Amino acid sequence: MRYFGGAKAAAGTPSERVALAPGTSVDDLVATLTATHGDALARVLAASSFLLDKVAVHERSVAVDDGAVLDVLPPSAGG
Repeated sequence: MRYFGGAKAAAGTPSERVALAPGTSVDDLVATLTATHGDALARVLAASSFLLDKVAVHERSVAVDDGAVLDVLPPSAGG
C-alpha cells in the first residue's frame, strides 16, 4: 500500500505492507484498511481512485496479487 495526500494523513503512514489471502479484491483490502485505520481513512478511501501496479483500477472487484502495489489517490483540488 502506498498512500498519497489525505490518505497518507488519515492512515498515519506513507506506506505499509498488508498480508492478503489469495483472491483478495481491492474492495476486500479497502474493508481491511478501514477496520485497521478507522473512519478517517474510510472516508478518504470511499472517494479515492486506485492504481494497481501503476494501472488504473476501474473495478474494485479486481484481485490484488501477492507482491502487488496498490496506490491510493485521493481526490485533490488545485488550480
